[in-house]
Amino acid sequence: MAPEHMDVLIVGAGLSGIGAACHLERDAPDKSYAVLEARGAIGGTWDLFRYPGVRSDSDMFTLGYAFRPWDEAEAIADGPSIRDYIRDTAREFGVTDKIRFHSEVVSAEWSTDEARWTVTVRHTDTGGTGQLTCSWLSVCSGYYRYDQGHEPRFEGSELFTGQVVHPQHWPEDLDHAGKRVVVIGSGATAVTLVPAMAGEAAHVTMLQRTPSYVLSLPRTDPLAVALRKRLPGKVAYPIVRWKNVLVSTASYQFSRRRPEAMKAFVKKGMRAALPHDFDVDTHFTPPYDPWDQRLCLIPDGDLFRALRSGRASVVTGRIERFTGRGIRLESGEELEADVIVTATGLALRAIGGMTLSVDGRPVDLADTVSYKGMMVSGVPNFSMVIGYTNNSWTLKADLVSGYVVRLLKHLDARGYASATPVGPRDESATDPFLDLSSGYVQRGLAELPKQGSRAPWRLYQNYLRDVLLMRHGRLADQGMTFQLRRPAAAPAHVPAA
Repeated sequence: MAPEHMDVLIVGAGLSGIGAACHLERDAPDKSYAVLEARGAIGGTWDLFRYPGVRSDSDMFTLGYAFRPWDEAEAIADGPSIRDYIRDTAREFGVTDKIRFHSEVVSAEWSTDEARWTVTVRHTDTGGTGQLTCSWLSVCSGYYRYDQGHEPRFEGSELFTGQVVHPQHWPEDLDHAGKRVVVIGSGATAVTLVPAMAGEAAHVTMLQRTPSYVLSLPRTDPLAVALRKRLPGKVAYPIVRWKNVLVSTASYQFSRRRPEAMKAFVKKGMRAALPHDFDVDTHFTPPYDPWDQRLCLIPDGDLFRALRSGRASVVTGRIERFTGRGIRLESGEELEADVIVTATGLALRAIGGMTLSVDGRPVDLADTVSYKGMMVSGVPNFSMVIGYTNNSWTLKADLVSGYVVRLLKHLDARGYASATPVGPRDESATDPFLDLSSGYVQRGLAELPKQGSRAPWRLYQNYLRDVLLMRHGRLADQGMTFQLRRPAAAPAHVPAA
């Protein structure tokens, strides 16, 4: 029996995958599709992460979907609220019934003769496998491993008598009340965990090797509050959304062009929020420029409040080893702990770990060139979503999903079977796909495509520019080729006996 065929297969039922499905429901209702989700729930990141205080590090007016207004009061939302928003969106747009849970994509093989992908799926609940075919494969599985985070090996870790926890796999029964907690890390997860745990813990120490830039933002958006009193939600939402896009874009551009001025601005805010004798230069002044790594955003200065209260502290230094009672630093200082949280980052994994092949030839993403940040050279009818590093993930995801719909309609209108990007012919494309110096990015760059020096092979990390390129730009450009459907082979002539 031939495998079941879909026009589009979407991999992942998180923020990106549900958004991609909604675009098909709204703008290409004639297309058949299914959403394949390896886990047993909608929500992706926002269902997986359950550590205390988990929240967005982008405002929900841009992290939310353009087509479905975020109508809660908080601009910086907690994880459960975001998970509910994604689930409610799937239900409202009729996507929920199209999701196939416990379906992990293992491999996808493209056949030019048949103009389709054959996708092998492992059923994570039973261990069995099956196959589906599709004309277009849209991978919306993010860029990190869901089954494990990055956990460096710490000497002596087996000696520690307390509990060691990674935020990606938070135990439901962990009780930190009245305990001494050390959180290893300085990124978005660490600055979220410290104030969230400080309320019940005896003390929380954020132990960092390298500081991060930390910027406080209001938990609620004053403009959104004011506009909602005067305008319908569907009118107020795009105004606030575009305001936040413009502010974040201007902040990023200012940081890149005048890094010293941005450093001074951020440090001034931290000095005003922290005790006068707090060593900002040691604990909150990184050795790199703003936006070489993502800025850590905290709502209403909650981390600074925890530090002012004395229930939390920051230690900057290198770990020598774990001991039975906690962590010894290279300086000789020992931090006693009952619970150690290793907020040491993500393990990057491209396209969910699946393998790709085209006409029997294996595809190594590292040997390909990115096209508009969403397709790769030499691979037909394939898209992937990787959001912005300097803005909300969903802004880019929304553009990618809309572009896929445009391409599908173009293929149908012109009688094409496939669309295949090509790399630049007049230059080598060797720049890394992402330009952040963050550890998780640097560890995983070898799994990602390269990028060129100019459009359409360059990622400009600029939403305004991408709106023009992807919503209004030409589909037939120097980086894209289109293939007609191959005629079926005529049956062999068999002479009469």
